[in-house]
Amino acid sequence: MRILQLHSNYIVFKPVEKEIASAEEAEQKENRVEEALVLFTAIEEGDNTALAQKAIDDVRAFLGKLKVNRILIYPFAHLSSNLSKPSEALKIIRDMEAYAKEKGIETYRAPFGWNKQFTISIKGHPLAEQARSYAPAQVAVEEKVEGEAKKEEEPVSTALKAEEKLQSFWHVILPEDGSLVPVEEFKFKGYTNLQKFSVYEIKKARAVTVMPPHVPLMKRLEIADYEAGSDPGNIRWYPKGRLIKSLLEHYVTLRMNQYGAMEVETPIMYDFNHPSLKSYLNRFPARQYILKSEDKELFLRFAACFGQFLMAHDAQFSYKQMPLKLYELTRYSFRREKSGEVVGLKRLRAFTMPDCHAFCTDLEQAKKEFLTRFNICIEVLTNIGLSKDDYEIAMRFTKGFYDEHKEFIAELAKAFGKPMLAEVWNERFFYFILKWDLNFVDNQDKAAALSTDQIDVENAKRYEIMYVDEKGEKQYPLILHCSPSGAIERDIYALLEKAYREQMKGKAPMLPLWLSPTQVRLIPLSDRFMDKVEELAKQISSQCIRVDIEDSASTLQKKIREAEQEWVPYIVVVGEKEVGSGTLSVRDREVKGSQFKLTVEELTAKICEKTAGMPFKPLPLPVYISKRPQFHG
Repeated sequence: MRILQLHSNYIVFKPVEKEIASAEEAEQKENRVEEALVLFTAIEEGDNTALAQKAIDDVRAFLGKLKVNRILIYPFAHLSSNLSKPSEALKIIRDMEAYAKEKGIETYRAPFGWNKQFTISIKGHPLAEQARSYAPAQVAVEEKVEGEAKKEEEPVSTALKAEEKLQSFWHVILPEDGSLVPVEEFKFKGYTNLQKFSVYEIKKARAVTVMPPHVPLMKRLEIADYEAGSDPGNIRWYPKGRLIKSLLEHYVTLRMNQYGAMEVETPIMYDFNHPSLKSYLNRFPARQYILKSEDKELFLRFAACFGQFLMAHDAQFSYKQMPLKLYELTRYSFRREKSGEVVGLKRLRAFTMPDCHAFCTDLEQAKKEFLTRFNICIEVLTNIGLSKDDYEIAMRFTKGFYDEHKEFIAELAKAFGKPMLAEVWNERFFYFILKWDLNFVDNQDKAAALSTDQIDVENAKRYEIMYVDEKGEKQYPLILHCSPSGAIERDIYALLEKAYREQMKGKAPMLPLWLSPTQVRLIPLSDRFMDKVEELAKQISSQCIRVDIEDSASTLQKKIREAEQEWVPYIVVVGEKEVGSGTLSVRDREVKGSQFKLTVEELTAKICEKTAGMPFKPLPLPVYISKRPQFHG
């Protein structure tokens, strides 16, 4: 069971149409509930009445903190991909309602099985937004006989607890001179995206209540889907998605090689009680997966820091080799995100994170390297297919650091060329003195961090990482933590959300050409042109271009329509004219409604020019459409 609970000033909802045949009977009228705790609730496979009662008991305790006694139970299937059967879900929802009333809670409920419109006003206090997750096993553990220990509380880092209480002062950094303007005084005219991002960051509301556009797109395009057989936030990748993901991984790794980083590989699990690791865990705001092996308590890594730092501890190096750069593509990193925040490709519990650390001699070398990497990250996202119009940057530092290094902040702001959000603290709590993260702003006006870098002043000492300076003495380096692209899955999320946004503007949605699983589709007018089509396919694929052949029995119009629905960039119909003239009639998706006459050489040259410098991998599916399975119904 998954519950997103929101302390609301009010909620207004109206049943619009039945979503399932077994939907409850309900009047299609507007309903309004004032001053209530709204429980958006998804019932999952295996949930039962005991679980429903446990959830209500927790809600009742929480209501005491809020000093209110009114709830609205709102069935909301979008919180889970592992839903119970509708009949069972409705029974449990009704059990929740009955038990809540029995406990003296003023209880309202939205109808089950309907598509509903709703408007909600959420209060602004720290407890107003909470996500909860329940499993039958959890109740079983907590119902042990009296005298036995209850389930241990999940370990949460000191940093994670502190992050929820940390007081931030928000400003906008001007690109002209790096000066700070309080966010409430900044004129956002012309900077709508920055305004949306600022609201999202300051509010820190990460829970998702509406399905983001990229989720149905990733399914329909057969890129990825939820895996019901795993923990939520773990994704299955179909052949097309695996190709896209692999190309992105290859490109980022290649760019890090060019930057001069040495690629390594490190374990995915570590000893929770290792002194250096345990200390670092409490300085990093992330929730871990914990597991036991023999007499050890282990955690799954959430970045490459642990392995690379332990490796650097054992290495011998001097100022002559610095900045020393280590890089790893972590497939996978793990963060046990809150269930109400896990959605699509935006926020996962298992993800692929390119992670590059640079060990620097002093702050001046660190600042120089920091600026180099800042520009590399912007270049990486540009080549992936995201422009500066698609994202905003947040800088994070203390007031003291800004006062001392204002010129450097101004240099970064000038390199970006747009105003940036600044989160300023009076005192440093985290292990870094400066951090920036680049955030994609999506179609729900929510944001997700992609590229990031930070200057770490603690972990060299914590891990006993030392280098030899010019005098032959051992010193602790500064460490830069950079992900040049952010999580690979999030890059795909951003590209799909951007494509949807383009579609809303009347443009044809598409992926960048170098990432399109099929770059050219050949459609013969009839079987007698198949030999020519096969000849063309060999000629095109010889130029490292992914080409396939539509050989199904559908009509020509349906074949073209299906190619367009798959976002194929170039569609070529081959008939008598094309065979006779040697010129192809090419539909170019990028130029909506266009049709060009090109020779096969001109077409391949055009594609090669547009994909120059980017990695290539062959077609991930059979060349003939008729030979392919359907992965998503």
